[in-house]
Amino acid sequence: MLISRPGVPRAVAWFDTFPGDNSGRGVEPQAALTLTKVSRIFGTSFASVYPHYVTKVEGKGRTKAELDEVIRWLTGFDEAALRNHLDKRTTFEDFFSDARLNPNASLITGVVCGVRVEDIDDPLMKQIRYLDKLVDELAKGRSMDKILRA
Repeated sequence: MLISRPGVPRAVAWFDTFPGDNSGRGVEPQAALTLTKVSRIFGTSFASVYPHYVTKVEGKGRTKAELDEVIRWLTGFDEAALRNHLDKRTTFEDFFSDARLNPNASLITGVVCGVRVEDIDDPLMKQIRYLDKLVDELAKGRSMDKILRA
C-alpha cells in the first residue's frame, strides 16, 4: 500500500504475513506492519533537477550565477564542490550529507508545495524544501539580500 499526499513524505506499508493464510505452511496469523518513509527525491540526482532550477530562474529574468550563489549560500559549497556534485550526479541525499548547511537556513520559512517548511520533521526533506523555497524566492524577483537572509 502506498500512502501519498502532496508535500508529505511517502510511506510504504508491507505486511510480512497475511492473516488467513491457509496454505498449510504454518504461517502464524500475525500481521507485522513495517512503515518506512520513502521519498523518490532522496535518491534522485541533484544534477537531474538542477537544469529545471536554471530554467525556472532564467525564465523569470534571473541568472544561473545567482542560482549558484543561492545554492552555495545554503550548502556551504564553493564553485568547485558544486560543479563536482553536478558532474558526479550526486543524489540529493549525498548532496546534503556533504553540505555544511548555513546557520541562517532556519530563517527560511513559508510554504512550498502546500507544506510549511518549518513544519517538516524529516531533516533531509527540510533541507530539500529549503532549497526549493530559495529557488522560488529567486524566481519571484526577491532581492539577493533578502534571499540570503543578510
